Amino acid sequence: MKACNCSFFHLFLCIVLFVHMFCFTSAAFSTQQVSKTDEEIVFLTWSDYMDPQLVEEFEKRYGVSVKFIYYGTDDLRDDKLLATNAVGYDLMVCNGASLFVYNKKGWLAPLTKKEVPNLNHIATNWTTAFKGAEGKAMPFFWGTVGIAYRKDKVVGKVTSWGDIYSPADKLHGRIMMIKTARDAIGMALKYLGYSVNTTDKQHLAEAGKLLMAQKPMVHSYSYPSLEKDSKLITGEVWMAMIYNGDAVVLQELDQKIDFIVPKEGTNLWVDYLTVLQSSPKKELAYKFINFLNEPQNAARLAEFLYYATPNKAAEKLLPADFIKDTIIYPPKEILDKSEAYQVLTPRALKKINTIFSRVTR
Repeated sequence: MKACNCSFFHLFLCIVLFVHMFCFTSAAFSTQQVSKTDEEIVFLTWSDYMDPQLVEEFEKRYGVSVKFIYYGTDDLRDDKLLATNAVGYDLMVCNGASLFVYNKKGWLAPLTKKEVPNLNHIATNWTTAFKGAEGKAMPFFWGTVGIAYRKDKVVGKVTSWGDIYSPADKLHGRIMMIKTARDAIGMALKYLGYSVNTTDKQHLAEAGKLLMAQKPMVHSYSYPSLEKDSKLITGEVWMAMIYNGDAVVLQELDQKIDFIVPKEGTNLWVDYLTVLQSSPKKELAYKFINFLNEPQNAARLAEFLYYATPNKAAEKLLPADFIKDTIIYPPKEILDKSEAYQVLTPRALKKINTIFSRVTR
């Protein structure tokens, strides 16, 4: 009886110790998980717009993970931000024309040389290119909008926006258009001889009429994949509106793809890195932006994405053939004909969005 009680006591003691150890281990594991989550920053950006290896190096250096949330158009990014009042993200990439509005809504945290010392490497013409940029945003990349096309399928030389807005009959169902109102309407305005920033009702009506006439020729209002399954590579699409660096990516995959900036000129865009005012991880977000703008990292990223960097120190590290590539760094005659989107009134934006929604519905 005594032996039995002793065994029972030992068994009971083992059970108690086991439960205690299990609870302790679970608590420790839970703490580790929370700690890991606490060291995560959320990055709202375009897809295919970052070098994964650089991200991995940052994560290892600072013991942090970067979670990416993607948007497909500027309009969809606006929808995401409006749905949460810009809560839930630590940093983001956005176009220059949106900075003024985002800043006015109080969504952007300060971003100066104090928070991000490597801002010192950025050419000042890019930091002041748009209202709301200075002191709130770090210029990331700049470039143009143009036309990518299959030179083995398209007959004749592509030189004008007219080649995509008033295309040859053989292009029926073979055209892809960016599903962004300002790009689709802006380049139509450029073709018609107007400014991309015009708010003249007659000019906008003419652009809308041009888009409606083009609609039967359009395969889809979307954006080309940058992988081997891209419809430009498979031949399902022969011509697409596209950003210049992405065209170079596709050329690397298929030499039958060519790219031009039309003779009428184009949109000169600038993307910016920003930190959200609502972010509880601002310091980590600043560190990430500063890391990306270390000259050697900025140069690596430019070569990875095939876009022009505003980082002066990084430019000095880039190969000569990269700097001389006229798709990445357009010649002066193209830049002189091109315009950046400026901030428009809410009424003008509503008019542009209404015109485009009629075309795409």
